[in-house]
Amino acid sequence: MGKSVEKLIERLRGELRRHDHLYYVENSPVVSDQQYDELFAELKQLEGKHPELVTVDSPTQRVGGRPLEGFKTIRHAVAMLSMDNTYSADELREFDKRVRKIIGEQQVRYVVETKIDGVAVSLRYEAGKLVQAATRGDGVSGDDITANIRTLRSVPLVLGKVAAEAKPGPAGDRQGGEESLFEKSRVKVPAVLEVRGEVFMPNSEFRRINAEREQAAEAPFANPRNATAGSLKMLDSREVAKRGLRFLGYSLGEVDVDWAGTHREALEKLTALSVPINPGHELANDIEEVIEICGRWEKNRVELDYQIDGMVVKVDDLAQREQLGQTSRAPRWCIAYKFAAERAETKVKEIVVQVGKTGALTPVANLEPVQLAGTTVSRASLHNFEELARKDVRQGDTVLVEKAGEIIPQVVEVLKEKRPQNSQVFRPPLQCPQCKGTVAKDEGGVYIRCINPACPAQLVERLRHFAGRDQMDIEGLGVSLVEQLVREGLVKSFADVYRLDEQQVAALERMGKKSAANLVKAIEASKNQPLERVLAGLGILHVGRRAAAVLAEEFGSLDALLHADKEQLQAIDEIGPAIAESVYQFCHGETTRNLIEDLRQVGLQMPGQTARKKKGGKLQGKTVVVTGSVADFTRGQLEALIKEHGGKATSSVSKKTTLVVVGENPGSKAKKANQLGLEVMTGQEFLDMLAN
Repeated sequence: MGKSVEKLIERLRGELRRHDHLYYVENSPVVSDQQYDELFAELKQLEGKHPELVTVDSPTQRVGGRPLEGFKTIRHAVAMLSMDNTYSADELREFDKRVRKIIGEQQVRYVVETKIDGVAVSLRYEAGKLVQAATRGDGVSGDDITANIRTLRSVPLVLGKVAAEAKPGPAGDRQGGEESLFEKSRVKVPAVLEVRGEVFMPNSEFRRINAEREQAAEAPFANPRNATAGSLKMLDSREVAKRGLRFLGYSLGEVDVDWAGTHREALEKLTALSVPINPGHELANDIEEVIEICGRWEKNRVELDYQIDGMVVKVDDLAQREQLGQTSRAPRWCIAYKFAAERAETKVKEIVVQVGKTGALTPVANLEPVQLAGTTVSRASLHNFEELARKDVRQGDTVLVEKAGEIIPQVVEVLKEKRPQNSQVFRPPLQCPQCKGTVAKDEGGVYIRCINPACPAQLVERLRHFAGRDQMDIEGLGVSLVEQLVREGLVKSFADVYRLDEQQVAALERMGKKSAANLVKAIEASKNQPLERVLAGLGILHVGRRAAAVLAEEFGSLDALLHADKEQLQAIDEIGPAIAESVYQFCHGETTRNLIEDLRQVGLQMPGQTARKKKGGKLQGKTVVVTGSVADFTRGQLEALIKEHGGKATSSVSKKTTLVVVGENPGSKAKKANQLGLEVMTGQEFLDMLAN
């Protein structure tokens, strides 16, 4: 009985892997979702009765167990570089000229691929098994998202391990067992193989999830890319598995052998190993063919079930790529062709004024719904009242809207020939539209603000920002729930969030016991967020995530920051006079002292970085500028190296600079360093110093 059960389990696994391959790689499924689910349930039931037969690469093990406590940082074996962008056919031709100038008389072929608008990841396989997955991060290091990637059915857990006959056949066929597809195709699996690709959310899944979120009174995701990025950063892989994410491979990272001679050959071998690759790729014999392919895809992109924001053009021959090399930031053998922003014509139904977390009043156009870049747009920010007056947008106007960076809808032009005769200029409000309090314009600025500190609209926005994914990351504390909490008087400050209990939350509209328990759990987990996230969440004027990280690293603790004077703040690189003044005023206000004490009383830890600051290094106390390219290091890698040895990397040479590293093809910074009499090293001298 034992052997027969084991064989049945292996056959079921083989069938499920075959159907995954047919669906995600071959794009030719032969069973319905229901039939697949029945096979999966049968396997799960058998494994439940025989847990000793469960293996890590079984299809049932894609959904993880307990939530993670956080994400580890992984350093990429091969840097995940960014790409230079082009926006026209002429710029593509210029790219081709640069390639041919280095390559010479050799024939150059290009592979043209759709540029999927998702999240770049690297999958590491050792001995054919998935051992690690990481986000791109800064190109040098990324987050370890292995547990979440394992939930994606499109990602093979073992390379090439699908049913032997990966062709349409009877759904219930239990003959033949399982063998590796690469054994049939003679494709050898390297000991180490990194597959680079994109994780994305199909448009259909995006619409489904947003419909569910709206029904649950949760804020909908802005776009599929944001939804994907947020999903991959979830600590509970079981929740990630519900998001319908997909993976498509498009290149290689580290490979321990010479595995392919061309990019196309590498893609074919990945396909043979059951890795789904970007289907939108074509071989072009010259740059004019590249331009034709880009133009065709620009017209047809709406037919895809996922977002693309352009095309990627790559030299096909890998030896030619070696010859072309790279700059400090990007490879010379590839380039991105970005599509022009899609525009649509619609009407302004009304102009309303929103109140932000700092009291800023922002005019917003409510539009007649229109399809734009794959999503329905019904609102567009008008930024501020000076911008509104400059564009002269009025209620009833016919306007052109586009998505800035394919994300944020904005009005770009008013079609004044279609303007109604009775239209009226929109005037800035003389009082806050929410609390009817006094408003005032920033001195020397463009924003009008409500100056009533008790304004409930400001409180809602501050709380929403505080709970956001890039700040305290309190999953479930969306705008609808925040509005209820403020309206019911349950939350009047940041600290009040931490005083909520399950019973209070469960009693709110559209909240049940399970949702309340999950929210309270997320609130409790946020107590350990690092200092930089707390600073970013407090809503200090001019202080975003980057400035918060700089302040946290510089001072190491909240107490040290609270006692800093203006001179200390202004002396920090990346902290200008406006930020320094804003931070100083915030830190030395009585309200802030009470706020911080309140947050500490409810249990916020706000861990700083004191231990890391005390760590010594060969560059301790030095401010380093690098100009030109140094060996094969990317700019991000060099900055990480400088920081690792105790130094601070900056981009401009000044009297505060203590060391300038001059690499190949340096810019004017080298000359300025000599004029200022600063210490100068060649790139190799710099690397030798750190190595010794």
